Amino acid sequence: MEFSGKNIIITGGARGMGKKFSVDLKRLGAKAFVVDVIQENLDALKHEADISGQVVDVSNEKSVEAFFESYVSANGAPDVLINNAGITADALFIKQKGDEITKFPFANWEKVINVNLTGVFLCAREAAYQMVKNKIKGVIINISSISRAGNLGQTNYSATKAAVDSMTVTWAKELSKFGIRVGAIAPGYINTEMVAKIRPDVLEKVVQNIPIGRLGEMEEISQAVQFIIRNDFFTGRIMEIDGGMRI
Repeated sequence: MEFSGKNIIITGGARGMGKKFSVDLKRLGAKAFVVDVIQENLDALKHEADISGQVVDVSNEKSVEAFFESYVSANGAPDVLINNAGITADALFIKQKGDEITKFPFANWEKVINVNLTGVFLCAREAAYQMVKNKIKGVIINISSISRAGNLGQTNYSATKAAVDSMTVTWAKELSKFGIRVGAIAPGYINTEMVAKIRPDVLEKVVQNIPIGRLGEMEEISQAVQFIIRNDFFTGRIMEIDGGMRI
């Protein structure tokens, strides 16, 4: 698939990697549209790059259904969905300090599952429905993570990313008969706002474990997104873009 004139929806697209995807795809001639939860970030993106967007709660079925109906009415069916929205809420499964033992907070589990797993499911389901309904041979790209293999302090996040990988393969098998391709990208540690919040001493240890010896750049993940869209023989696979790191 070429980019020119294609309708591309990017969730979590008003900052970080999602913003990079949207800006790059617009530059390549696509009609990028961003979904996010913070209106100020959407306004800033509109001002900086003339990319439109809408506040949508990806974890809410009615909100997602209503968005896709209104989007299709105004723009036509999406050609590409990039499921990028995601959050973290890290904690150890069981933590002991002296005589005090604390458990992984259920609230942390629930909110990450709602956004990273349910949100991906809902947005992909509605995008696929509209593609099939409008006979669009589209592409769905899910953003996974190196943490899909399991990572210290990330029971919730790791579980969602492993599940996203499984859904990617399942959807690729089910949707191929409609001409819809589904792929995923599993980035390693990328130079984003989220990674910048990691304590410097911890981040230094992380970089020491990356064979290439540095953090990845958002441009390198954006290139992977563009490859999946362009390559019509790519489906049902997860691209690992992690500098050779293994958790």
